[in-house]
Amino acid sequence: MSTPDAFSDRATVEALVRRVHERASQLRRPVTFMEVCGTHTHAIAAAGLRRLLPPLVRLISGPGCPVCVTPVDYLDRAEAIAALPDVIVCTFGDLVRVPSSRGSLERARARGCDVRVVYSPRDALPIARDHPSKRVVFLAVGFETTVPTVAAALAEAESERVSNFQILPGGKRIEPPLRALLTDREVQIDGFLLPGHVSVIIGANAYAFLVEEFGVPAAVVGFAPADILLGVVELVRQVVDATPRVANLYARVVRPAGNPHAQELIARFFEPVDTRWRGLGTIPASGLGLRAAWAHRDASSIAVAVPEPREPQGCRCGEVLKGVVEPPECPLFDRSCTPDAPLGACMVSSEGTCAAWYRHERFGTGAAA
Repeated sequence: MSTPDAFSDRATVEALVRRVHERASQLRRPVTFMEVCGTHTHAIAAAGLRRLLPPLVRLISGPGCPVCVTPVDYLDRAEAIAALPDVIVCTFGDLVRVPSSRGSLERARARGCDVRVVYSPRDALPIARDHPSKRVVFLAVGFETTVPTVAAALAEAESERVSNFQILPGGKRIEPPLRALLTDREVQIDGFLLPGHVSVIIGANAYAFLVEEFGVPAAVVGFAPADILLGVVELVRQVVDATPRVANLYARVVRPAGNPHAQELIARFFEPVDTRWRGLGTIPASGLGLRAAWAHRDASSIAVAVPEPREPQGCRCGEVLKGVVEPPECPLFDRSCTPDAPLGACMVSSEGTCAAWYRHERFGTGAAA
């Protein structure tokens, strides 16, 4: 399987499904594996992989969607900042529709607030140059995958002296929530399918703590059906043989040490800070805040009135993000909460677990490979 097409080849996928079943026949108990990447969540649902697995192997989704784990108080602050007359808020598209305590950025834009969708942090810089009398605030939500692009935009703003460009820090680190999940009594995880995109930046070695401290099997995998199934085969093998390790099955992209340049860029502008996650609460050192030297770029210092954060009544998105419940167990799922009218963050983004289930798994009609 040396070419990308080989990882989606039907015969290859069928052979891997057989290998999963063969390995799983050696299991002495049911096992639960969690993927912690929103793209994996979507890929698993779209390919119908859950239905191809043996009864003893269960896949659950974790907090891998950056839009979904962003807490409601961040959205409340962003909405309040957007309401200021001298501010232009720039954001990725999914975040516009995530419910806040009072509404959403989409509704704020309908009320006349200047909220613009961009495709990268750098897209906000020309807006700042063209509107020197306005503060342009980029909503910097994302994992280590996107944080380097935010840092690069900050570096460009500094070098070109674009003084009216700021960010509202909302970056997240992947290691701390994995620790939180493994120490949470509500969650039972026997292995992790680790995120390919984040791992390109931080490297496969960053997950050594899973084995060294917790003895939990892990596999870094890509996004094609065969990539994911290779990961499941590997995790089952580790459980059966009682030989946990971090297997880098995405070595064609992920290096052991990751991307040093991107890591240096992140470290130049950001430092770990305690931050809140939807469903997981406050996790120490799990966020990325601007260093003191860049305080003039931090929109968190803008004085605004923020309401007491309020989640949609009945929404179980937080529990979905922990893998405690599956989307159909939420009383709002496919009733009052749909992709066209989302009440919970997990239904907004295509990487959200509820959105993936709605599109591909509601009726068991996902396209099995």
